[in-house]
Amino acid sequence: MGRSQAERSLTRSNAHFRKAVGKLPLGVASNFRYWGEDRTIYIREGRGGRITDIDDNTYVDYRLGYGPAILGYADPRVDEAARRGIEVGGVFALSTELEYTVASRISKMVPAAELVRFSNSGTEAVMAALRLARAHTGRSGYVLLEGGYHGLFDAALWTLGMEAWDPENPEIDPSVVPYSKGVPELVRQLLFVAPMNDANRLEDLFRRKANDIAAMIMEPIQGNCCGITADAEYVRAARALCDRYGVVLIIDEVKSGFRVARGGVQELMGVKADLCTFAKAMGNGYPIAAIGGREDIMRHFGRGVAHGGTYTAHSVALAAADRTLEIIDETPALETIAAYGRRLQAGMTRILKARGIVHAFAGHPSMGGLFFAEKAPATYRDWKSSDYTFYDAMAQHLHDEGVLCEPDSREPWFICEAHDEACLADTLRGFERAVDRTIDELARGERKAAGH
Repeated sequence: MGRSQAERSLTRSNAHFRKAVGKLPLGVASNFRYWGEDRTIYIREGRGGRITDIDDNTYVDYRLGYGPAILGYADPRVDEAARRGIEVGGVFALSTELEYTVASRISKMVPAAELVRFSNSGTEAVMAALRLARAHTGRSGYVLLEGGYHGLFDAALWTLGMEAWDPENPEIDPSVVPYSKGVPELVRQLLFVAPMNDANRLEDLFRRKANDIAAMIMEPIQGNCCGITADAEYVRAARALCDRYGVVLIIDEVKSGFRVARGGVQELMGVKADLCTFAKAMGNGYPIAAIGGREDIMRHFGRGVAHGGTYTAHSVALAAADRTLEIIDETPALETIAAYGRRLQAGMTRILKARGIVHAFAGHPSMGGLFFAEKAPATYRDWKSSDYTFYDAMAQHLHDEGVLCEPDSREPWFICEAHDEACLADTLRGFERAVDRTIDELARGERKAAGH
């Protein structure tokens, strides 16, 4: 395993940060990669379930790029297919036969995806799905669920202003505020926000505003909020309400798709979306995404609805997706991943119980959230008003112990097929040390609760 906390050095990463910040805002290519001036790391390589930074620190990785590396880094089966994709020639802004092959595989795995179009990222896929829903219904409004995340575009970049919300007065909803500066307030006029797992509230909203609402976009397993999961009954109720009021149901499976089941969360919950979006796991890290859905809706593409992209269905990414989906569909990869996740959580439980630390897990074994409370939150409001002091402190120590989780407790722990017995043993050793160091640190009062 990597070096212990006392020995881990980030000298090279810190030096590179000081250089990089002169050319890159925050010294990185994405805000979420910045962990502070002295803790931002730069990666040299990834193999299997581990990554190594430029200081030669090796980590068992449970971020997996926020989920894409479902089979593990540099999987030889997928990379061999990608090399064949290179030989095709790159990008033509024209189609190849493989598009049909991959689309057919997606339709086989996800019955709701009667027709398929490809995109380059989850954000682009959700943008296209919302545009389709608007074209199909002739309406412009849309519903988001509290705590959901659907990409970095203006229509989705809204959250709850929880700082001013009083949980003692739950009948007064928190305000809806932009997630980012630069999001026009005008966009807010088209947005309706509803709490998850409250079908009565959703029905009331549809009863009042359905004539304005084109789509409801939901993540039944919230990939950016600890894997908090909707009740299956709620998802089925939302399906029925969308049918009743003519609202297009978009199930965002950018993170859960091809990960929690071959047919994604729709298979687990016994529901079919009108439109659904996929990205992270479908190419084992190669950049590709997809929109699937009902034929009558999807046929709007090219019949008045614009969709395209120079790099869409790039020969390399498409070849990688073809092989990745074949492995997921035809081998026990997902069963292996879920079994490891259950064993990891059982090991964590043994360590925490031995120290009398109350905890709970949310989500799915392949993308689970860890909470230090008797019961995992059922909604974003529950999570936002919970105490994540222990997690925030522990994450720092886990990194020092060679176990990489997202330092923000909203992000689930992702499992890949390449996580093996050695990964599990190293993880649990590091986890035990990190827990003990966190207990000591908090007992000394060295860390205050961090806000989210």
